[in-house]
Parts: sequence; structure tokens; C-alpha cells
Amino acid sequence: MNLYGIVSVAGKPGLWRALAQNKTGFVLESLDEKKTRLVVNLSTAKMAALDEITLFGTEDDLKLTEVFENMKAKGDAPDAKVDAKTMRQYFREVAPDHDEERVYASDMKKVLTWYHQLKELPLFNEEPAGQAPVDEEAVETEETKKAE
Repeated sequence: MNLYGIVSVAGKPGLWRALAQNKTGFVLESLDEKKTRLVVNLSTAKMAALDEITLFGTEDDLKLTEVFENMKAKGDAPDAKVDAKTMRQYFREVAPDHDEERVYASDMKKVLTWYHQLKELPLFNEEPAGQAPVDEEAVETEETKKAE
């Protein structure tokens, strides 16, 4: 699973792919069918890379990528709109060492939402890469639009 360059932005719904980096931040593109582009300033926005996110564990923290691999191996993941009890039971199966006191229903809902958004994308079945190529043309296009 190659989640390199996939980020979550606080205050923005869904997941985003980092296309390029400029002096003040990143050019992002949404993973939904709209393919919306966004320039995010690092000094004002909070971003989290999915390949670096962890869940609280009873002993060690659990990498999100490992939880996604377990979900993929298990097959049918419940919808993010199921009740908290069903989500908790599912997480006991796919992340048995998660800390039930510190991993809230809202966290599990977010993980399930991300999983359903990512599972259909080709990158979900790719091997992790060293680095994604930077699209320099996208940076120039976005900077030109802002200057106008």
C-alpha cells in the first residue's frame, strides 16, 4: 500500500494528494471525483500524512498503514455510519492491540471513512515508493493563478 503523499487537512473534508511543494506550503489535489486543487500554507494549516499516522496501542502505537492492511485482508469493512459498538468490535479484530480508552468512536469513524475512500484507488494496491514525483507544472500554474 503506497500512501506516500496522501494527507488529511484539518478543516477540509476528505483526503488530498500532495502534488508539489512551494516556498510556503503545498499544492494539493482532492482524491474525490472533483479533483479540486488547493494551495495550503504550512504556517496556518494543519496537515497529517497518512503514512505517518498512528493509533494509540496498549503497548506500542499502531501504524495506520498496518491497520489498513488488516482491514484489506479481512475484507468487508463496515460503513463509517454504523453504531459505536459495531465499530469497536470490528477494530478489536483488525487492530487488536489498540487502546480502547484512547481510540474514540470518532477516530474509528475517520479511519473507516478513509479506508472506503482509498480502497478503490490504484495506490492502495501499490508497493510503497521512495518518493512521489513532483509536478513542477502544477506549482507554476497555481502560483500564476494567485498572482493574477
